[in-house]
Amino acid sequence: MRSKIARMVRWGAVPRLGGAVRNAIATEWDRGTTFLFTPVFLAAGALVYFSIDSEPSFAELGSSVLAIAFVTWLARSRLVLHLILSALLCFALGMTFAKVETWRAGTRILAAEISTRLTGRVALIEQQANGRIRLTVDVLATERPKLKYVPERVRVSAQSIPAGLRVGETVVGVARLVPPAGPTRPGGYDFSFANYFNGIGANGFFFRPPQRVAESPPADMATRFFALVENLRAGLGDRIRTAIDGEAEGEIAAALIAGVRAGIPDDVNEALRRTGLAHVLSISGLHMAIVAGTIMTALRAGFALFPSFASRRPVKKYAAGAAILALGIYLFISGFSVAAERSFLMIGIMLVAVIFDRAALSMRNLAISAIVIIAVSPHEVAGPSFQMSFAATAALIGAYTSWSERRRGPPAIRSDQGLLRSGLTKIIGHAVGLAATSLVAGTATAVYGAYHFQRVSPLSVVANLAAMPIVSAIVMPFAVFGMILMPFGLDKWAFLVMGKGLTAMIVIAEWISDVSPIDGVGLVPASAVAVLTAALIAATVSTTWLRLVAVPLTFAGLAIIMERSLPEALISEDARLLTIRTDDGALAVNRMRPNGFTIEDWQRALGSEVLTKPKNVAIEDPRQLAETGEEAFNCAGNVCVAYSVSAAQIVHVSTAAEALPFCAIAQLIVIDDATAENPCLEAGPTVLTKRDLARRGSASVSFQRRAGQMSAEIDFAISKPYRPWHTHRAFAREARGLAPYERQKPTEAAAQPKATTANTVPASLRIDNEAADDPAASLSSGGSARPAGPAP
Repeated sequence: MRSKIARMVRWGAVPRLGGAVRNAIATEWDRGTTFLFTPVFLAAGALVYFSIDSEPSFAELGSSVLAIAFVTWLARSRLVLHLILSALLCFALGMTFAKVETWRAGTRILAAEISTRLTGRVALIEQQANGRIRLTVDVLATERPKLKYVPERVRVSAQSIPAGLRVGETVVGVARLVPPAGPTRPGGYDFSFANYFNGIGANGFFFRPPQRVAESPPADMATRFFALVENLRAGLGDRIRTAIDGEAEGEIAAALIAGVRAGIPDDVNEALRRTGLAHVLSISGLHMAIVAGTIMTALRAGFALFPSFASRRPVKKYAAGAAILALGIYLFISGFSVAAERSFLMIGIMLVAVIFDRAALSMRNLAISAIVIIAVSPHEVAGPSFQMSFAATAALIGAYTSWSERRRGPPAIRSDQGLLRSGLTKIIGHAVGLAATSLVAGTATAVYGAYHFQRVSPLSVVANLAAMPIVSAIVMPFAVFGMILMPFGLDKWAFLVMGKGLTAMIVIAEWISDVSPIDGVGLVPASAVAVLTAALIAATVSTTWLRLVAVPLTFAGLAIIMERSLPEALISEDARLLTIRTDDGALAVNRMRPNGFTIEDWQRALGSEVLTKPKNVAIEDPRQLAETGEEAFNCAGNVCVAYSVSAAQIVHVSTAAEALPFCAIAQLIVIDDATAENPCLEAGPTVLTKRDLARRGSASVSFQRRAGQMSAEIDFAISKPYRPWHTHRAFAREARGLAPYERQKPTEAAAQPKATTANTVPASLRIDNEAADDPAASLSSGGSARPAGPAP
């Protein structure tokens, strides 16, 4: 190998390669390609900020940005060094944007479960598919007990609400509030992170339907404005549902126009996900482009009816201006999702380019929209919507640019074709273009779907080829016609046609979903996503031979996925649920009725569709459970024992006393007790208590044999010191090693001094002493956090 390298140096291969790289970089610089990397490094900085273990200060980030900016200015005459420093500056700016957004959010998050009488102003009403209604409420007051540390906004569900309740009105009711849960596994979706940046401080449910409050404090102008918007969206959604036959069709139509997606049936959602048609539900580039295209086509056709006017005026520019206005209205009523914002910026820039006689479709427009979103909402960079949306758009623009370059040249001479042949040629061309679009976009987004959802859509090309012509030609155009005709009361026929198109789309999705093979892919390492993202960027952004760098990067990313290692066990953050992988590919759990949401996520992550429930055995000595040697859990009372695929013994118990007999034989013991200490010696097995998991979140476990002994390697979902979206965990009862709260009887509470509450409960959980002594007070702050969502 050394002799080969020496010959390469001697023959000048390495110097020639270095010169070729410098020439390619100079060419990219002259073509303005380097600007396209600005959002890439901004996004990378934001991602690093959200993933690091400690919180950087404003002083550290600000001084870094200023120092790098100064050095970059000094190095402006040296191209390569200037580019490297510019990338580093964008990276530091991305971290700074993320820090500013985190400081700006400053969401108060509840520390522990509690029941309280809640009074709040309704900010959002969502009708869910299961029949419950979810309210987002701005908290105005709490009582019995009165909370000292009150979240500003909570999300609570109810079986029913007062008739005619509208956003902006005030409701009151006794609610159970629960802190947002952490990830169900390390690397999973973090509800605390999402709720922190959405301003949600707690989730929960009303014990009884809330009541409307006649008089409430006056709202400020911003609150009244957003209430007006939400009521407009709600009314629009109701009108669309009543005009369309079919529950699923009405809910999807409401999602496409008003951005209201909560009511779509679960089975329809699942069919759309399995077939790769779920992107239809997200208001994105497709919808914006169809809306803009419909408006422009209709206006230009209308102007063509007046030849004298159309020949003297730039009617194309007029149509583009009207399309921008229509897109703004569409974005306004659709709820400002990330995909919609990106699409509005992207297509808006294209239409502005049309007005100023510039090229409309370009990667630069995509880069500008990405920079705006990263600067305003950098936390979106960590979510699947941002990643999949921009990946698909970048891939499509890159593919279209490459295809256009290949078609350059003298126009081909076309022979006269008959009407039938000409029509058939156009249909085939449209089908090929649609298939290519689906293939390119699906390939670009597959890795992000696999990483976030552990799923791929093997028949997405077929599904999109069958369904998207219906969406493009029927669903969205008639949605636009319905919106235009709505002020005149003539919209029903347009929405009826739209509903028929949605019916056809649902039939296609359900049929292809039924014949679709298994779509689970298991965990995808973050390092593989990073490498494959670099490959996508190189392939779509570069204009020279440097795009070939994408080939080895793609193989490297796929190799990382192939060499991944899956954990042998997963433990929930409340220490109640534990699962292990078995040799036959199943998941064994320690509970007969496990949490369905958690188990579903674990099954996708570990690539298993079979769930093995525990087996209860009648024995006198729990240590006999260790003699079975079975992978599935065997339980006796509160003690469950199983063996991992590497033959490590895993034990789940409720108390430290029950764990003591296994100290000499087990490799991992999980104790579902926050007050428990490690009952084993330091050289014994790894012991995790409820307190450990309350502090660090869910855990994944792998086992390694060292020096003839099996030891557990634990990876927690949450690191310490806590980031701002996890600081509430430090004040939970379990994290402080306290037993679940038990409400005292009135006589016992009166016998104790009132100062006791203030001395034993932290400031974030303190309640009024009068409320604590009130016999009618409903108080419970114990228990462990559960996954966010409506309670049963």
